[in-house]
Amino acid sequence: MSSLARTKERRTSVDVVFDDLYDAIVTLEMLPGAKISEAEIAAKFGVSRQPVRDAFSRLDNLGLLLIRPQKATEVKRFSLYEVTKSRFVRSSVEAEVLRRAADCATEADGKMLDSNLARQALAVDDGNYEEFTDLDYAFHKTLCAIAQVEFAFEVISFEKSRVDRLCRLSLSKEDRMGQLLEDHRAIAEGIKAGDRERAVEAGMLHLTRLDATIDAIFARNPEYFED
Repeated sequence: MSSLARTKERRTSVDVVFDDLYDAIVTLEMLPGAKISEAEIAAKFGVSRQPVRDAFSRLDNLGLLLIRPQKATEVKRFSLYEVTKSRFVRSSVEAEVLRRAADCATEADGKMLDSNLARQALAVDDGNYEEFTDLDYAFHKTLCAIAQVEFAFEVISFEKSRVDRLCRLSLSKEDRMGQLLEDHRAIAEGIKAGDRERAVEAGMLHLTRLDATIDAIFARNPEYFED
């Protein structure tokens, strides 16, 4: 039996329900505030309520569902407080990553960044949001590897995941991929030049790009946000 077949066999009904709901929530197929029923999900997957309840618990721990006793479970709305907190943590960690990466980067590291950027450019040309999002993650993970602090990506990716849905709204509805690509290029140039402050300045500017989008989404769809 292949390793892939064994991996598939090990997936439980909880995993199947979780993966399906996770994808639906982060891709905005299920919008913030949408009601979700244990019974309906159990019927959809042909399982008992227990694996659905366990999947809901995992999504709740990720801040994607709001489970309230005696009330309907719903897709969690955005929290301006949580967004602000996550971005503060991420900017603090990422600034140090960029400084270290600028100090450590080799010619081979620069080529890795350029390769990723070339693929990002293709994704922008194709209007491929999913591919661009994956390459965005890979870009920031590569920066952590260059800085020799791979563990930092765990923090960055966790905090990044907390605003991913807002990022997707930014990409799909305001199409800022080109601007984000230019930010990535500026970060890479600072790293390759060994200019730590230039890299940090570009990185911090990159993290502010979502500000105007959050304001616009809040004005247009206040129901997506917690009171």
